Formats: sequence, structure tokens, C-alpha cells
Amino acid sequence: MSRFLKAAVGVLGAWTALTALHGPVLRLPYYWDEAGYYVPAALDLWRHGLLIPKSTLPTGHTPLVMAYLALAWSAFGFSSLTTRVAMLLVAGVTVMATYRLAHAVLGEGPHTPEAATWSAALLSVTPLFFAQSSLVHLDLSAALFTLLALAALLGERWRWFAVTASLAVLSKETAVVLVPVASLFVWHESDKKGRRLRKEVWLALLSPCLVLGVWALYYHHQTGYWTGNPEYLKYNLYSTLSPVRIALRLLRRLYEVGIGGFNWMLVSAALAGGWWSRKERLRRPCRPVETAMGNSLSRVHTDAVETGSRLEPRFFFLAALLTAAYIVMLSVVGGAILPRYLLPLFPPIVVVAILFVWRLPRAAARACCVVAATCLVSSWFINPPYPFPFEDNLAYADFVLLHQQAGRYLAVPYGAEAGARRILTAWPASDELDRPQLGYVSRPLHVVPVDGFTAADFDTVAPGSFDLVYIYSRKWEPSGNLVARFSWVGRLQRRYFDYAPQVSEAELAARFHLKPVARWERRGQWVAIDKVDSPN
Repeated sequence: MSRFLKAAVGVLGAWTALTALHGPVLRLPYYWDEAGYYVPAALDLWRHGLLIPKSTLPTGHTPLVMAYLALAWSAFGFSSLTTRVAMLLVAGVTVMATYRLAHAVLGEGPHTPEAATWSAALLSVTPLFFAQSSLVHLDLSAALFTLLALAALLGERWRWFAVTASLAVLSKETAVVLVPVASLFVWHESDKKGRRLRKEVWLALLSPCLVLGVWALYYHHQTGYWTGNPEYLKYNLYSTLSPVRIALRLLRRLYEVGIGGFNWMLVSAALAGGWWSRKERLRRPCRPVETAMGNSLSRVHTDAVETGSRLEPRFFFLAALLTAAYIVMLSVVGGAILPRYLLPLFPPIVVVAILFVWRLPRAAARACCVVAATCLVSSWFINPPYPFPFEDNLAYADFVLLHQQAGRYLAVPYGAEAGARRILTAWPASDELDRPQLGYVSRPLHVVPVDGFTAADFDTVAPGSFDLVYIYSRKWEPSGNLVARFSWVGRLQRRYFDYAPQVSEAELAARFHLKPVARWERRGQWVAIDKVDSPN
């Protein structure tokens, strides 16, 4: 079987497995930022050929993912099923690319296929990667092409690096961080070998900047801004430049990579592998390579081990550079602190972890992988005891299902008399009720938008301006969560991250004389419909 055919079979297998595991969510309506930007932007491209959307506020994002979805819809029709299966194909390729990278770094040893398989499997079940695999966000595509660019750097395939790194930037502009990472890595390698870099190498390294520059010029020509819009820039850049905020964000980013979502299990196993390896080197520094067939194969196996060991330090250095660059960048810029922005780090980090885990005795390594996989899968369903984005695990599906129920309810009992029914709610529910293409209602309902569900958000709402209130758990705030339990955590959240608790239903009902109409709950999340209780 040819190398290309093997890769195609691997991608098909990973895609099929991921699609089967995502079966219950494949037809769900679009969630949060999918509904707010990415799907409307892709629809504008599909229907009108617009690289910069008109039906939603443009944010400067590069258009590759939207173009990919427009192509999928042209081939198979617009539906959430087509969208999610198309994104799962990207996830499947990422899983296969992770396997190939782990295989290359480990070398052709007798246990390499098993270790590489564990790398791919553990990435697949990591809750963040699993949840993002079917969602329309830019970070999954950026992760795929970043991973391919890393492999190209290790193999010194400069043209392939230029292509994959440019595609990473076209997936999401923040992937341009590859340029300083790759440049430092290549300079370090060339300096170590005492050779000068050719011009074509520098051209390949700088090609993502050229691609991003062309996009920025086009975006500026169309909108008058180099990226985003004034509100977007203020939220993601100007409002974030506080030393204390940057330090706190740095701690949160480190937590998201190394601890959150049971990632600490994999990190702990990797640390155990590193400790064991060091102990073995001190005890037996010249441990011979064992073979099953005697001396005739000893030379082959020794070469395979040496090939892997020569590549490992380079890969460790490159992965460390990328991790540091991403964490520092995302600690400085970005208003929303979403773990998915770190998704490009997860494939190389998982490979690094497996490289260390596989230094343990085989039985211990397998046991660590099984336990880590079990914990990661359980984290699909276990929510942390503090506020977190629902999209970090399958909590996003609970959110969508609840809103789907509310949309159907509002469309049926109140749809016939709809013109008079004014529904007060906050985004993204406001878009869900106003845009039928998102999958929640069959026709637009009359929405009165409010900025959020904090007490201050309702100060500008005039009594009599609405008939119904559609309120829901916009944040994950379990009873006794860490923000409420420790006052100093709450103070930091309020001062540096604009945190404010959601107003209680009782307070809202008393303030606007509301009467409960319907309510749904699902795994700690809820949706409530109240109506104005007009005096007789």
C-alpha cells in the first residue's frame, strides 16, 4: 500500500470514528459564535461571494474556513449536518497528522505504531478538541495547518512549510506567530550546524506574513480598517494592556493547557515518564537495545532508535517555542479568554506527552494512557466548579438543546399571534429567534435585544417595551463555585475581566412584574420564559 493511500485510509478511519462519536450532535443548530459570526459570514460568501460579511459585523478574520464551508454547502447543500461533517473532516485530518508526526519523531521502533496511535487517540478524546471538532470555529483549521507546518520544519521541506503556514494564517490570523517561531528555530538549527540560510528558506519563512499582508490590504480597501472594527480592536487589544491582567491571563492560559479538562492526568503521566527515564539513565547509561531475533536485527533497531532520538530534541525545542509564543501572545491580546484559541498547541503537546510517557515500562505506559483517556472522556460531561465557556466540552450541546426547545415553544404557542409578542432576550438567543437559518425557529420572531443578563444591563430596559422575557443561564455559575466561594477571586474577576453575576430570576420578576410561563433544565443549565403580568 502506498504512503498516500495509507494516509487516506487513516484519515477516513479517524473521520468515521469521530463522526460516529458525534452522532447525537450532528444536526444541532448553530451555537454562540457560530451563530453570531462564522455561519453568517460563510453564508454571505456562499450566497453573494463576499469575503467580508455584510449580514454580521466584520471582525477581520481571514476567510479560509468560511470558503471551505461555502464549498461544502455548494456540493451537499446548506444544513447543520453538512457543516458539522465538514468540520469533522478537518478534525480527522488533524488526528491523522498527529499520528504521522508522533511516528516520525519516535522513529521506526517496534513500539512506535502503538505510541503514535495513543497520541492520535488521546488528542481525539481531549474534551476541548472533541467539542471543537464539529463546531464552526477557526481554531481547528489553524491547528491542522500549524501541525503540518511544524512537520515541514522538522523535515526541512521549505515549500511545504510556506504552503501550510500560509494556510494556517488564512485559517486564523493569529497563526502568524509561526513566523517568529519558525525563524528562531531555523536560525538556531543553522547556527548549530554552522551553515548559512539560503534565500528560498527566508522566503518560505516569511510567506505567511506576505499572505496576511495581502489580506490586510484588501480588508482595509473594503472597510477602511486594517483589521476588525473599532469596537473589536478596543475589546481585543486596547482594553487588555494591563500588567496585572496580562499576568492573570498568563496563569489562566497555563492552567488551560496543563491542568483544565483533566489535562493534568496526561501531564502527570509525562512527568512520571521523564522521571523514570532519568532514573534509568543514571542506573544504566549504556542500556543495550533488545531485539526479538538476535544480532541480525540489532543494527536495524539501533538505527531506528537513534533516528528517533536525533529528532526528539529538535521537536521538543520547536514545540516549546510554539507553546511559549502562543501563551505569551494570548496573554497580551484578546478580550475573550477562550481555551479554544490554544487549540493549535494541543497536537504537539500531546505528542510531547506521549514521548515521555512511552519512556515508562510498557505496561505502565499503557496503563497511564488508558487512565488518561478515561479521565479525558469523562470530562466531556463533567463541568468544573467555576465559570467556563460551554464550548470546552459537551455542555455546548446542552445549551443548544435547551434553546432549541425554547425556540420551538415560542414559535408555536406565540407564533400565530406573533406580531404583538415582543421577546426580550440577550445575544445569542436574540439572533437565534431572529435568524431562521440558524435552526431554532422557522420564521423570525419579534426580538427586543438587551446587552446581557446582569442587573445593570436591565437599567436601560423600559417597562412596557416587551411582552415576554427569554432568560437563560448565559454563564456557568454552579452554586458554591470558586468565584462565589472566594471573595478575592470575585474581586479579581470583576476588576480585570469585567465579571458580573447574572441577575436572579426572582429579582427580575419583582422588577418587571413577571409571571413564569415555561422552564427547561438540563445538566445545570436552564432556560425560562416569563411574561409581563399585567394588572386587570
